[in-house]
Amino acid sequence: MSQKLEVDSSDIVKVILQFCRENELTQSYYAIQDECQVALNTIFSGEILTDNIMHGRWDEVLQDLVEQIVLEMIHLKEFDTVFLLMQTKVMNIMRQEQPSRFAKLERLVKCSTRSNIDNHHFDLPKKIPRASLAKTLLREITVAPPSQMLTLIGQALKWQREKNKLSPDHFFDLFRSANAAIVDAVEACPASEHCTINFGLKTCPQCACFSSDGQLLATGSVDGLVELWNWFSGKLERNLHYQEAELFFMHSSSVLALDFSRNSDLLVSASLDGEVKVWQVNTGQCIRKFEKAHPQGICSVVFNYDSSQLLSVSTDGAVRIHGIKSGKMLKELSSERTVKDAKYTTNGFQIITGTLDGIVQVWDSKSMEIIEELYPPVLDSSGRRAAIKCIIPLNNSPGQFVVCTTKNTVHVMTSRGQVAQSFSCKLGKGDFVSCVVSPKCDWIYILREDGNVIFFSVKSSEVEKLLLAHDELPLGICHHPHRAVLATFSMSGTLRLWVP
Repeated sequence: MSQKLEVDSSDIVKVILQFCRENELTQSYYAIQDECQVALNTIFSGEILTDNIMHGRWDEVLQDLVEQIVLEMIHLKEFDTVFLLMQTKVMNIMRQEQPSRFAKLERLVKCSTRSNIDNHHFDLPKKIPRASLAKTLLREITVAPPSQMLTLIGQALKWQREKNKLSPDHFFDLFRSANAAIVDAVEACPASEHCTINFGLKTCPQCACFSSDGQLLATGSVDGLVELWNWFSGKLERNLHYQEAELFFMHSSSVLALDFSRNSDLLVSASLDGEVKVWQVNTGQCIRKFEKAHPQGICSVVFNYDSSQLLSVSTDGAVRIHGIKSGKMLKELSSERTVKDAKYTTNGFQIITGTLDGIVQVWDSKSMEIIEELYPPVLDSSGRRAAIKCIIPLNNSPGQFVVCTTKNTVHVMTSRGQVAQSFSCKLGKGDFVSCVVSPKCDWIYILREDGNVIFFSVKSSEVEKLLLAHDELPLGICHHPHRAVLATFSMSGTLRLWVP
């Protein structure tokens, strides 16, 4: 039988009041006390008070007692009594021996005369014997260790870490209650292998993506399994209770596309049979399912800016927008061309599509009408353009995007059709498989079918490095949203993580 732990709301207020008093936030202290009608009546150590009484250290006892009486009189609005007590010999001793303590109390008294203090009555002890006096005092005064707020927060974080609720390799954002994103100051080339995830002989990852907060790496496999990994350790994220219980996200066919929402709360997965599922990452629940989002397999799916809609591309070239709340298809692009990839622009007002015949189309995301049709440079004398493999909008340059073709060329284009930069590699042979851009857009990484990753410097437009990531049949590449971390995966059933 589970036991429910209850906490009195007034205790929470007292912790906040203690924090305000310790940090001399006097106005906040009285504002909270007046609003909540809760008074703070505490000392730091009952043992010290008892010891002082039992050994007749009355100067210290009287200072504690008079200080407490002053606080009581403030609550009772007996300000004349307060002023008399502040002028007593005991308080003069406190002024000389503990000036900071006296100054803090004096500030409270001055502030109290300008504040509307709530009435709270406290019965003070009247018995004379020392032991009885100490016992009586402790009954009337709450003993609370200092810095309770910070102590409680620290204990909570320690418990979460011991229960593997927090990753030890990340900083923690207390306000968001999440691991804070670590951003690399300088984008270095991730050319050193960090770790390898082996999927086994009978399966392999078909797609992968990092969560928007950079904490998780999601993979979709040929067996229909969607798994969430701690990319730093290269192991399954066991902090998620459903994965700890071996309950994973599943499709009945191969998973071909994944995407996280901007807040990393949701994950969308799409499969070979045209099914789309939206998952809640924290709970593991499937909150929306589109059984036939497309009649054929889905090669791309992404959230819109506010995670209310999904943009999907089918292997037959169809592009559709689905409403997560309604669970229905909302719109469909009426393109005469076979679309291979589609992305929202950074502002979400437009959709950019890349086609099999090498054309880039810009659409209005609301009316679904075509705005521009752009033509990347011709590759050969026959006038044929290479098929577009993927489109990547640039975060630091609104209106610009990367166009990756299957052949040996990548372009940075504007929404007006101008080519800002072109990148090509004459080292080695093979078509391009996929393309990613670093968070600060300093680098463009191309995965080629020979297993090499080509490092293009945006500053120089030159190839800076060639990295052999896989020996055979590479399938895809993805980049961490904040760090210089690459993930590459292949048909051999391995996913490799690369760091500088």
